[in-house]
Amino acid sequence: MVENLEKEERYPSVLIMDFGSQYSELIARRIREANVFSLVISHLTSCDEIKELNPKGIILSGGPSSVYESHAPLCEEEIFKLGIPILGICYGMQLMVRQLGGDVTPAKNKAEYGRAPIFIDNKNLLLNEVKDKSIMWMSHGDSINQLPKNFFKIAHTDNTSHAAIANEKENLFGVQFHPEVVHSEFGFTLIKNFVYKICNCQSDWNAQTFIEESIPIIQKQVGNKKVLLALSGGVDSSTLAFLLHRAIGDQLVCMFIDQGFMRKDEPEFLMKFFDEKFHIKVEYINSRKRFINKLKGVSDPEQKRKIIGTEFIRVFEEESKRLGPFDYLAQGTLYPDVIESAGTNVDPKTGERIAVKIKSHHNVGGLPKDLQFKLVEPLRKLFKDEVRKVGKSLGLPDEIVKRHPFPGPGLAIRILGEVSNEKLNCLRDADWIVRDEIKKAGLYNEIWQAFAVLLPVKTVGVMGDKRTYAWPIVLRCVSSEDGMTADWSKIPDQILEKISNRIVNEVAQVNRVVFDITSKPPGTIEWE
Repeated sequence: MVENLEKEERYPSVLIMDFGSQYSELIARRIREANVFSLVISHLTSCDEIKELNPKGIILSGGPSSVYESHAPLCEEEIFKLGIPILGICYGMQLMVRQLGGDVTPAKNKAEYGRAPIFIDNKNLLLNEVKDKSIMWMSHGDSINQLPKNFFKIAHTDNTSHAAIANEKENLFGVQFHPEVVHSEFGFTLIKNFVYKICNCQSDWNAQTFIEESIPIIQKQVGNKKVLLALSGGVDSSTLAFLLHRAIGDQLVCMFIDQGFMRKDEPEFLMKFFDEKFHIKVEYINSRKRFINKLKGVSDPEQKRKIIGTEFIRVFEEESKRLGPFDYLAQGTLYPDVIESAGTNVDPKTGERIAVKIKSHHNVGGLPKDLQFKLVEPLRKLFKDEVRKVGKSLGLPDEIVKRHPFPGPGLAIRILGEVSNEKLNCLRDADWIVRDEIKKAGLYNEIWQAFAVLLPVKTVGVMGDKRTYAWPIVLRCVSSEDGMTADWSKIPDQILEKISNRIVNEVAQVNRVVFDITSKPPGTIEWE
């Protein structure tokens, strides 16, 4: 139920037991923002496994189920007898109440969703410096009808009689709201109270300590063997390259496969940046013709992705044999990848949840299982924002650390329909103008992604008193914390006007620019 950790690796100070909440990863991130190392584990993790990790605190996550349902996910009741402080959030609080002898029922008044002020009934360590009537984020349809022995109410709302509870003798606490979301005014204060004042955790998890702890682990794992890294130029692979180069020097060989779908001037920038400026060896593989030929006549987005992924693997295999042999393959696998690869299944007969052991997430073009490499994945415990911090600590410049996310298939999936060199050149120029104007306006670091999309239709226009029939460009700018949800960015009109004027005047075959104002959900960030 828990990923095996090497003896040299840091063990988590706080465990988040996942009951299917959409916010479990967010809880872990918030705790790490307090410089305390945390990991997400399955709700089926045994007490014996938990004792092996020896955490200072446990958080029970929320979840979509009701605790009184016949197939509601449960944890071992002995967890409450381990002597480890526990905080239950939403479903986690209700589960604690029910398993310890209390009663949970459907809310008598009505379900409670969104913002609600909490009224503090009893001040204690959990609510220290949390202001009375502060706004917290609610999302529940059940309520506590009766508390277990030795528990008492510490906060309520107009609609929820037990918004927060405590058993101070056993260090067991629960909140009906979600302190981990940004909508909760003093949510982060509450989380810090739990990890510092109740669990007595140390503020000792940051980018520099991660680097210092990772280097000897990498050196021990690799020894004197060579390591191959597929470099994309994104923040993940770039940070990994810097970390590995610091650990093993010239034993690292980076391979950059130019499939022809990169943004304007990026291949040239990346080669100069790594090879000349930082003296990290990068093998440049020009496969542009090979990839574009494979996509002739292909319009379906999923087919394009599969073709590009498969061809990437083939090129990667061929070139690694030429450059090798290599014993190790380095991947920029991140913690969300690891969590997703440990998804939870449900037995259709019993309704019981079956946890799947965490396995390595093969994210380099979907590498086949029969590749003869041992994996090096030192970033697999980090979230995206933590990777950026590590990259910054390693000396990566802002143009890499703050680079907007870019899809693996590149511009090929920002061209709707069939891909051609003419469309690629058109989109590259338009995309460069978008990013150039966003940067000039000082908005680049405020926006999660800003890019252009080329549509597979042509529209009528007028240029120089002549009728034109050319492609439209879609401008897509979104703001987000993690890409899971996103809102369209409110770009000032004058900036939109500059972008539009430049694109229609400087980019051949474009006569119209439109602005996508769809959030995620219901839309997605990318168009394909």
